Amino acid sequence: MAATGGKQTLSDDVRARLRADILSGRLLPGTRLKFPVLSARYDVSVSVLREALVRLAEQGLVRSEPHQGFMVTPLSRGTLTELTEARAELEVLVLRRSVTEGDLAWESALVAAHHTLERTPYTAADDDSRVDDDWSAAHAAFHEALLSGCGNRRLLQLALGLRDEAELYRRWSQPLGDEPGRDLGAEHRALLDAALARDPQAAAAALCDHIRHTAQLLLAVADRLDSAQESSALAS
Repeated sequence: MAATGGKQTLSDDVRARLRADILSGRLLPGTRLKFPVLSARYDVSVSVLREALVRLAEQGLVRSEPHQGFMVTPLSRGTLTELTEARAELEVLVLRRSVTEGDLAWESALVAAHHTLERTPYTAADDDSRVDDDWSAAHAAFHEALLSGCGNRRLLQLALGLRDEAELYRRWSQPLGDEPGRDLGAEHRALLDAALARDPQAAAAALCDHIRHTAQLLLAVADRLDSAQESSALAS
């Protein structure tokens, strides 16, 4: 039993390190995760690595392919474009309804969620290339609060589901997006101000810009990765 517990603890540790390396961009989208390389990098056995990778695959961070092993989930232009279009349509619709239908309790929850987000450090204390997990949780809570005034629960759940699907792309926008001067705080304050002013037009415009801004950063990354892969293929 002690050995099993130790192995589980080691697997959790390796999974956390792999997750951090993926979300920080140290392991780039589409990277093949070769067991000999990873075993040396993390100083663990193949069985421990496999267990960690299986769990990361369940979270959508890596992909398992038959006869080819594991790879970091690729940055897909097609998937990102479709997801961005769907979010821009559905989230904006739900936000309009939220701003119109939300009550005083909704306003209070929204202000509280924004306060938490604004006071939470954006990047991890030990790695400024990685978005802090507490900030990501506060960010998700703020956006859920924004939308939660919508009275149609089915529309709300669909919109939140699309946000969950986009989480990996949002995480990558910090280390890979190459826009250190982006003022996310100002973008979130604009969303808050428009919502509290009960201005569905301004809120919708701010949210649409917010969603598309992140997507454009990552589409540029996808172009760079594609060019790098083409150059590598030609060189070989």
